[in-house]
Amino acid sequence: MREAKGYTAAEMQRKASGGSISERISKWELDTPALCVDLDKLEQNIETMRRRLAEAGIASRPHSKTHKCPAIAKLQLAGGSIGVCTAKVSEAEALFAGGVQPILMTTANVTAGKIRRAMALRKANPDFIQAVDNPRNAHDLSDAAREAGVVADVVVDVAAGTRTGVPPDGRALTLAQLVDSLPGLKFRGMIAYDGSVQHVKPFKARLEKALENAAPHAGAFEAMKRSGLNAEIFSGGGTGTYNIMPRVPGLTDVQVGSYIFMDNQYIEIGSETNEAVFDDFAPSLTVITTIVNAYWQGRLTTDGGAKAFTIDTPTPAVIGEPGFRYTADSDEFGKIEYETAGKAYEAGDKLEVIPPHCDPVVNLYDQIYGTRGGLVEVVWPVSARGCSQ
Repeated sequence: MREAKGYTAAEMQRKASGGSISERISKWELDTPALCVDLDKLEQNIETMRRRLAEAGIASRPHSKTHKCPAIAKLQLAGGSIGVCTAKVSEAEALFAGGVQPILMTTANVTAGKIRRAMALRKANPDFIQAVDNPRNAHDLSDAAREAGVVADVVVDVAAGTRTGVPPDGRALTLAQLVDSLPGLKFRGMIAYDGSVQHVKPFKARLEKALENAAPHAGAFEAMKRSGLNAEIFSGGGTGTYNIMPRVPGLTDVQVGSYIFMDNQYIEIGSETNEAVFDDFAPSLTVITTIVNAYWQGRLTTDGGAKAFTIDTPTPAVIGEPGFRYTADSDEFGKIEYETAGKAYEAGDKLEVIPPHCDPVVNLYDQIYGTRGGLVEVVWPVSARGCSQ
């Protein structure tokens, strides 16, 4: 689609009052690359997750590393989520500054600086919960909490065989008992995120592997409860297993993230009823990009390269042009190769593209343009952009 004006981010911010746009413009008038979310689809995804989990009798605690945006976190909370997760203390700080309180940080803070920041956040926010996965760190957290004059709410991170966590054998229970005994800490339960199964396909294989991997975690949680601990939280799972983890005994909530946006990585894993496409949630997040060169037969160049999409796989997908093969391996430019196209394209035309992996793509942008019916309705700052500490 041909550019009508090309509003810059600064111009759009000036048009925004409290996030809302006083003068509605088409998303096609935005300067590019522009990160957009379809508000109707976003709201639909939040409601679908709420309804499906309510039917299963558990809650959602969405991961904010997906959107890094307090406004979206508030929509999720208003839509029934019991809290949100963050990966880093800096994300938690940004969300709290944006008015979000019930936050569970899923990564342990192991350095003195991060521990001090986490305790300062806990002092300001009584709804902040943090994770721990080793005894020495538990002692450090307790000492820092006492120094800050707080009792820190803590969950034990139980390993799923990847990334972080204490093994789900007797060591998980021992650590939980230690946390419960330390004067600066309050034990709240456990988390166990299994990233290795989120993209297993088809659904039947994902179901079997997820339940197999989760069995030791359920056992660890049951052992904590049997020992008399106040094990009120058992949080885990993700978008790929949101309708599998409710079958795990004791699970209280799922740490879904990408469901609000979707991306090509999730779309291709298939759903319970459709092996080809994960269609439980609508792809709401797109990037508008502009064609900057159309001289060559069967090839187009856009202004959306790795700095707009990352170089994750699968490659970006151009909406309405299934024959387009989009490669974002140049820093500034995207390359499209094709045999057939739905129309003739020229420099200045715009395309709407589904990103490969929503989390890192969002982290590339300062703002998200919320659209409804193709018109820009809100501009949301990505307040936790770059918060990797």
